[in-house]
Formats: sequence, C-alpha cells, structure tokens
Amino acid sequence: MEIYSTDDIIYALATPWGTGALSVIRVSGQGCIDMLSSVFKSRKKLTSVSSGTAVYGSLVNGKDIIDNCIATVWKDGHGYTGEDAVELSCHGGLQTVEAVLEFLPTLGMRQASRGEFSLRAFLHGKMDLTRAEAVRELIDSRSESARATALGRLEGNLEKQIRAVRDDILNVMGTVEVQLDYAEDETEPDIEFPVQTVRTAVESLNAIRATYRTGKLYGQGARIVLAGAVNAGKSSLFNRMLREERSIVSSREGTTRDFIEAQCVIDGIPVRLYDTAGLRDSSDDIEEEGIRRSRLLFEQADVILWLADPQNPVRDSAIENDPRCICVATKSDVSDKDIEGFLSFSSVTGKGYDELCRAISAKLREGLPPVPEGTLVIQSARQKECLDRACQALEETLEHVEEGLSLDIVSIDIREALDALGELTGEVTTDDILENIFSNFCVGK
Repeated sequence: MEIYSTDDIIYALATPWGTGALSVIRVSGQGCIDMLSSVFKSRKKLTSVSSGTAVYGSLVNGKDIIDNCIATVWKDGHGYTGEDAVELSCHGGLQTVEAVLEFLPTLGMRQASRGEFSLRAFLHGKMDLTRAEAVRELIDSRSESARATALGRLEGNLEKQIRAVRDDILNVMGTVEVQLDYAEDETEPDIEFPVQTVRTAVESLNAIRATYRTGKLYGQGARIVLAGAVNAGKSSLFNRMLREERSIVSSREGTTRDFIEAQCVIDGIPVRLYDTAGLRDSSDDIEEEGIRRSRLLFEQADVILWLADPQNPVRDSAIENDPRCICVATKSDVSDKDIEGFLSFSSVTGKGYDELCRAISAKLREGLPPVPEGTLVIQSARQKECLDRACQALEETLEHVEEGLSLDIVSIDIREALDALGELTGEVTTDDILENIFSNFCVGK
C-alpha cells in the first residue's frame, strides 16, 4: 500500500481548511529540505540551518512569489515523523493555501493520506501505537477530562505501564524456557514458577482495563434524549442546557416536528442532546414521521429525560420505568404542583437545573468504578480488547500451573499474553491493525 512507503516526500495542510491569519502546511520525507531550499528564497538557506530553526523567506515558482512565509526546519530525526521535515507557516487566505498546495506536487511531492504523518512517526520509532491513538483522541476530545486523559496517554503513561508489565512477563517466560531447556538434558533445576509475578501483572492489567467504560464516556460522550408530550417544555430545557436559543419555543402545540440535535458538556461529560417531537396521536403525516424518528432515538439513548407539565401531566409508564429514564416536572415557576418521583424544574428561573444536571451525571456514571484524579484511563476499544486477551491468557497460565500441567502448555499461555501486549503497543502488529488505526486520523496528522 502507498501509505506504508516512506521513500517519497509527502505534504498536507495541518491546520483546518478555512480563512485565518495563518495556515500551516507540513512536509515530510528524506530530501524535502533540499527540495524546498531550491524554491525558498531567504537570507539563510534551509539546508544550512540547525534543526528547530524558523526561517523567514519567500516561496517562489520561478520569478513569481507564491507567498512570504516562515519555514521551520526539522533535521536528524527531531521532527514529528522522525525524518527530515519542514513546516510552512503561510498566510491563511484560501487562495494562498490553494496556491501552495498546487505548487508542492510540481516539485515531486504527493499529498499525504489520512494519518500518514503519525504512521511514519510510529514506523520511525517516535511513538508507539498507544501514543499514536492518543494523538487522535486528543484532537477529538470534547471535554476537559477527555483532553487531560488523552494528553497523559500521549506523554506515554499507558505505554510505560504496559511495557513494564510485558518486561515482567518476559522474565517469567525466560524462567519457563530455562526449565524447558534443562528438562531436555534431564538436569532440570528446582526453580519455582513466579506465580506472584503473574498475579501482580493480572492485577495491573485489570486495573487499566477497568477504566475503559469511564474513558469511553468522557471521550466519546453520551446521548441524551428529551421526550414528552407536546408543549411539555422540552425545547425550553434544550435551550437552557445549550445556553442559547436553539429550539423554537412556542405555546402552540407541535412546534417541534422533527428532532434537533446539538452538543454540550454536563459535569465534564460530552453530550449529544436531542430535542424531539412531542408524543401524541396525529393525523399530520410530517408530524407523525417526526414522532416515529423520536421513538427510534429513545432506543439509542444513554439517558431519556421524560418531561411532563404538572398542570396537565401526560404519563408513559413504559418510558418512565426504563432504567435510563429521569422524570422531570417542568414549569415549576407557574405551578406549585409536584409529581411523585419527578424532579422539579423551571426553564424561566432555572430552579432545579443544577439538581437535574447532578441526576444526569449520576445516571451516566451508574455502575462505573471510581477513578481517582490522575489515574491512567483508556478509551480505545482496541486497547481494551488487547488487555482482555492478555488477562485471559495470564489467568489461564495461573490455572494451568495450579493444575500441574506441563510447562509446554504454560508457555503457550504466556506467549499469547505477550503477543496481546505487544499488539497493544505495536511491537507485534499487522498491516490491518495499522490501517484500522491510522485511516481514522485527519489528513495532516
């Protein structure tokens, strides 16, 4: 595959496409500094400056100046990819960016594929797979918690713990292999199997994989659906949670005829919020379709907020008894009536809003183990699957040792654990694994 070739020079826009003060175009590949030096006019040649130096000059096509920009040069493996690289900080106008991007392939470069810069960093030993995945997770983070945990993984906290466990298991494997080798000579020494080392490894790996659901919640977020009869106050609560007038609020029934979605953060948890059509029997085809779509959203929701007007409450036992449901009595500013089992809320005064947010947070965290601040957290399904395989193999190792089975069988269990941990960090990998990871990156990273 073209993406696995590191012989050619690649380029891509590293900043978002759009108008701004500056746009950064990243170039990487052996020989790229020499190639750009011939078309970058400045007081200092790019080939003569040390790594990490920023040079101001003009990118030219013959006698024509494409743009006045700053070229930051990376040499001797000091750049992001571990190979020669140049980052061009150009003016951020769309015409300028297009002109530079159209010029670079005329020099013999090609546009990078998704994740190709990070893939090259991995292939050149600049990062393992856990750090590479953290790059994408950091870019995609939608809450402070997700950002902080992704940054920790990018700094290598997961890699260090996995490698430490893998080193311990390698030592266990060495002990087993020594005994197998001596057995062939019928002079097997009395070496005790390091059971405690394996148990400690299982405990460490279990502690990491137990954080997956928490990491997934803070990284990928949750779906919250607002449901209820027409004119129950769904759109008003939707606007309150977004802190903007996103949904139309009207006393006229059936104002919302299809669902509206938006993103917000509740207690550090990124949320995709859905305002749905009011539930009722309707002869209007369009409204009926909106109601059908709303009911489909209920099936996908992590939390359902069932809203009812206490002055004219419409109840739905099936939804209210759903374990994902939080019942809310709205319009408390105009009614002193309570509904048993319902939280009280007013979109006008905001009364009850903090309590509702706490209830939502508690519902989303239900069943999650406590994760102290600063704890290593994972959110990658791939990493969780590798940890599951490693733990299962090590638990089978302990069972087989306890049962007194031969070391040949025990060594197979240990090897499976080592392979799973090696796959997690990238010491053991395949083209399919790399493609699945890096093809999900944005272009330019």
